[in-house]
Amino acid sequence: WDWVGGRFSLWSAIGLPIALGLGFSAFRELLEGACVMDKHFCDAPMESNIPVLMALVGIWNSTFMGADTQAILPYDQALSQLPDYLQQAEMESNGKSVNWYGEPIPYQTGPVIWGQTGINGQHAFYQLLHQGKTVVPADFIGSVHSLHSLEGHHDHLMANLFAQTEALMNGVNEQQVREDLALKGLSAHQIDGLVAHKVHQGNRPSNTLLLNKITARSLGSLIALYEHKIFAQGIIWQLHSFDQWGVELGKALAKSIEPELADGAQIGSHDCSTSHLINYYKQQKSYLHQVRR
Repeated sequence: WDWVGGRFSLWSAIGLPIALGLGFSAFRELLEGACVMDKHFCDAPMESNIPVLMALVGIWNSTFMGADTQAILPYDQALSQLPDYLQQAEMESNGKSVNWYGEPIPYQTGPVIWGQTGINGQHAFYQLLHQGKTVVPADFIGSVHSLHSLEGHHDHLMANLFAQTEALMNGVNEQQVREDLALKGLSAHQIDGLVAHKVHQGNRPSNTLLLNKITARSLGSLIALYEHKIFAQGIIWQLHSFDQWGVELGKALAKSIEPELADGAQIGSHDCSTSHLINYYKQQKSYLHQVRR
């Protein structure tokens, strides 16, 4: 329907490919999981309402504490595409700079959403999360029960999740570093050279979402949780979460540019930067076409 927000259309007609791919029983479970979260969001008191609490934590981190980004870190390969999904859901909803009344907003609104599976991320960007100058709030997502029977693997995975969140929260101070290095047999001179590099300040914000098991039902609840969080933040920030004029502008401009790429004529109808880029593109395209002939 034309009133279904694009970021929230998974549950409606566009969900047909899900039903075809996974079977309608799985799609039904997805809907049932979302329904559970819908009811919780509508009925739970504010102090125990999970989407509202997550919305408030996110607003505290971005609007009050100045965090410009938020990482989504699932510790399960089955959720590897979740960061991309939530990036679209949140940034296309609350990436706004004017309020309901068309007035400029003087405060920080939606953060940049990014991330990847936790184990991969640990070897890519966790250094910055722990000791970088940029504070990045993070959502860690795991499950109690594994989707497979590989012995010991899931415990190893979850041990890393718990360790990372503990380290982000508590850090490690200079005295702890000195004591640890001394136990390892390092000299006082060696310890003095290393201690500043090994101190972790801690106090890095994170949420931990622990599912019982990743199923169609729990995934439905998880997606609905983030949808309601995004909606609640839009209300508090006084944003129109369901329009996307920024995206529409780019689409409209693309429609005028595409015909200009079809021939070899030089153009000058855009600003000098865009016109130069288009003309360079056309020149190179024509040159490569001639070389191949």
